Amino acid sequence: MTHGRDVVVVAASAGGLQPLRAMLAALPADLPAAVLVVLHVPASGGRTLPKILDRAGPLAAAGAVDGEPLLRGRVYVAPPDRHLLVVENKVRLSCGPRQNGVRPAADPLFRSAALHAGQRTTAVVLSGTLDDAALGSATVERRGGRVLVQDPGEADYESMPRSAIAATKHPVVLPAVNLGRWVSGLAAGTGGPGSEDGEQRPMATESDAVLDAELAEEISGLLAGNPETNTASRAYSQLSCPDCDGPLYSSFNDGAQTFDCLVGHRWSPQALFEEQSASVERALWLAVRVLEQRGKLAGRLSAAARERSHPLTADQFGTVEEEARQAAQAIREVASGLITEVRPQPGDGAAHAGEAEGQVAVRWTRA
Repeated sequence: MTHGRDVVVVAASAGGLQPLRAMLAALPADLPAAVLVVLHVPASGGRTLPKILDRAGPLAAAGAVDGEPLLRGRVYVAPPDRHLLVVENKVRLSCGPRQNGVRPAADPLFRSAALHAGQRTTAVVLSGTLDDAALGSATVERRGGRVLVQDPGEADYESMPRSAIAATKHPVVLPAVNLGRWVSGLAAGTGGPGSEDGEQRPMATESDAVLDAELAEEISGLLAGNPETNTASRAYSQLSCPDCDGPLYSSFNDGAQTFDCLVGHRWSPQALFEEQSASVERALWLAVRVLEQRGKLAGRLSAAARERSHPLTADQFGTVEEEARQAAQAIREVASGLITEVRPQPGDGAAHAGEAEGQVAVRWTRA
């Protein structure tokens, strides 16, 4: 039997609020663990989330405050537009660069908890899109913690759970109604209901020491707001960061591939692909707008030329107007019919190094 796992980190996104509330409702009032929650919310939203979670169960929930001590029996909720971290048994907040296109992100919370609490950490991944928390789950497991994942079959959005499953070796996959009992059992030093928590952290290696040193530097950089990327051990990907347009460098952290820019934006393959897809759509709609404006201007110039009895010039501007209209319509049809689907399956290597290319299944269709 291991010592109690007294640091519980939870990640949820789309469709994750209901299972999160169900999990908190099942936790006892005397839970011997602190619970830290990241839910993907817009920078201008999520202010009422702590109140909602405070009513969900017997544990007191509140927005996290930078520097407050980590206390058992409390739920700390990441505020909008701030990363939530665990550092030296304290709650810390960071306005560092977005990771996977979001802030707060799950990976910084999971990885900081794994670094500072090690095998005392339990990570829980709930419904959500894309794959935030996959890298963090892998780090928690490598450091001796346990990873619980909502059954993807019942999740409203299965991508986050499936990605966490693919990134770890021994995840416990459960329906949402059972998560609370497992968290309680792990916090008490037993396993889930009816089982012993026999997972032990493998003996640390020299590679683990290097990864831990890099992780400590990363967390320190997030706290300082400038987690600059060390490019010495990374390969230039020939891709650019969607957030700042800087070069992206590829590396593998705890077996999961990431793309990092020089200022610290971090992208998983799925998150980067999704953001690139959104950039393509934005560019297409921008092209539609510019072409439509060009057509309108050409139409006005054509009409003005006819009023001045310049039929040749009027016809030329009329041709430009029609070409712009046709081009805008063609691009509009492409933009309107663009659908991207990314759905990793457990064991498909979506988050692991050394797997075959084609890590995610991508389908582009016309609506």
